[in-house]
Amino acid sequence: MSKVAISEPVSIWQLGAPLLEGPAWVERDQALWFVDIKSHKIHRLDPASGATRSWDAPGQIGFLLPIASGGFVAGLQSGLARFDARDGSFLPIVAPEPELPGNRLNDATVDPHGRLWFGSMDDGEEAATGTIYRLGADGACVPSSPPVSITNGPAASPDGRTLYHVDTLGGVIYACDVDDAGLLANRREFVRIPNSEGHPDGPTVDSEGCVWIGLYNGWAVRRYSPQGELIETVSFPVSAITKIAFGGPDLKTVFATTANKHLSPADLKKEPHAGDLFRFDVDVAGQPGALIREGV
Repeated sequence: MSKVAISEPVSIWQLGAPLLEGPAWVERDQALWFVDIKSHKIHRLDPASGATRSWDAPGQIGFLLPIASGGFVAGLQSGLARFDARDGSFLPIVAPEPELPGNRLNDATVDPHGRLWFGSMDDGEEAATGTIYRLGADGACVPSSPPVSITNGPAASPDGRTLYHVDTLGGVIYACDVDDAGLLANRREFVRIPNSEGHPDGPTVDSEGCVWIGLYNGWAVRRYSPQGELIETVSFPVSAITKIAFGGPDLKTVFATTANKHLSPADLKKEPHAGDLFRFDVDVAGQPGALIREGV
């Protein structure tokens, strides 16, 4: 794998948010979209012009990903919904866990086949009630992982044959084989990260198949080879990095979401940019963002 030339991460949008998550580069409008889960917000950044815009969500929102036919799928505490940025409306699609009102949706990806994968978690971050789902072509939510408290990811390899998902409290990133029908097999431990080094949060896969992982309480983002070897560590001036996304015309600009909900007032003085949106540059591109083509 290539070593990556990396610039220093800098804060580019001073939001000071409790829990930014889910950055996604949307090629059709050359913009970055992301969410603030605890403040019930959707944010959009146009890096070329510097223009920003925000929308209110009807509750906690874990992710926002684009649909091929237009609009977005939003992962709300109540379930999946179609979001229309033109009028800020949300139209319910499906509730995967109506029997678990203490759960919420957390993180997601679209694989190269246009399939939406997403995870749920216990909002109290204790009970092992979180599951990874695939949205089926028939609109059903297909459970695809054993239960854990906090799921993160998934993220897909460039060929779509490997899916990575995270047990955040357990400190484990798993890899699974994906067949043509979207069924997972051969679940295996890809990387284990001791809690003393931070909790693995959102994963992202670059064009070389390397897995980038944000560390919550770890002050860094890490890059692992497809064999699970640690290749790079990008240090941050804030302790909780939740996820990265590759963007820009060449997909070599990295955007990173961060959080401050875990910090005391004294800690916030030491981390004045916690909860901001960051960026840094690399010389290995990310993958083009896929559009949701199944189930909606």
